[in-house]
Amino acid sequence: MTGAVRVALVHDWLTGMRGGEKVLDALAELFPEATLFTLLHVPGTTSHRIESLPIRTAFTQKLPGVEKHYRWYLPLFPWAIESLDMEGFDLIVSSSHCAAKGIFPPIEGLHICYCHTPMRYVWDRFVDYFGTGPAARFVYGPIARRLREWDRASSERVHHFVANSRFVAERIRRYYDRTVDAIIPPPVDTEFFVPSEGPPDCYYLVVSALVPYKRIDLALEAFRGRPESLVVVGSGPSRRRLETLAGANVSFRGWVDRDELRDLYRGCRAVILPGVEDFGIVPLEAQACGRPVVALGKGGAVETVIDGETGVLFTESTSKAVSDAIDKVSSLRLDSSVLRDWASSFSLERFKSRMKAFVQERTGALMKDTTHG
Repeated sequence: MTGAVRVALVHDWLTGMRGGEKVLDALAELFPEATLFTLLHVPGTTSHRIESLPIRTAFTQKLPGVEKHYRWYLPLFPWAIESLDMEGFDLIVSSSHCAAKGIFPPIEGLHICYCHTPMRYVWDRFVDYFGTGPAARFVYGPIARRLREWDRASSERVHHFVANSRFVAERIRRYYDRTVDAIIPPPVDTEFFVPSEGPPDCYYLVVSALVPYKRIDLALEAFRGRPESLVVVGSGPSRRRLETLAGANVSFRGWVDRDELRDLYRGCRAVILPGVEDFGIVPLEAQACGRPVVALGKGGAVETVIDGETGVLFTESTSKAVSDAIDKVSSLRLDSSVLRDWASSFSLERFKSRMKAFVQERTGALMKDTTHG
């Protein structure tokens, strides 16, 4: 590749700053001259760095009610992502947990996908989202089968896969029959998330999108009758249902800004992660603040939490198992500096260095023309 190199970043949707968007923000720092493509952009919901890129959206941007109910349009996402024109771009880096990796790269373009997970809605999380009733069987079931076919077929448009965890690498192998080229964990802003001097308060903390597969209901059940309080940060389609399940010692904060989130991490006894995560940045942000994690010992948590040293892993998806793990973590004498050192191995600078080296290895001098630093 010679001359000015054109880079396109592709992300599923821009509706908030969660784990995937933190990865995208780091990619935007690596590729400051890139053009960003997405299915939906809600202005002001992501970082300044992301918002400063030229952003191009698909026809889904104009669908009625899409800002709040974009998941209703899931069957249209393959068509929408394929409608985005990549012509003229030399390097495409997709950040994908749904449809972004399905874009058509130019004939001579290189497509690297940073995969957060294969499309969980239609693979192993179908029941969590759509249930098992007649609608799931006769309406959503056939749609999901078509989406699985598309998801697998469109994976062939990716030249190189980067997975965020060993857990996701295995899912890519299982569903796409592809071997990942690298496993690079997402970045944690360890310069911002730092411990405080004071002791923790008496509350525990959940930070999560409120969707079924996160299993926040297990945490709510575990706190029934406990003397401590639980603070839930996050929002989503399950919030109203979860509020009806919560006891008087549970408070819902919605999404909070970074400063308040850091204060909540610092003040909690522990962060609780009751569901299977593909990776999970939240537990590492908590550990960067010197606070331990109680997590289900499956999925990404086994790669981010050291059982008995930086938190407690439980093995059964029951409220009793969560409650027992809370009791156990409260009895441990954990060194906050150990938690901090562990989280630092997932720093933003380490992520950028590894991604830059990976892309440079695949493109030669291309990175010198497209990145800063």
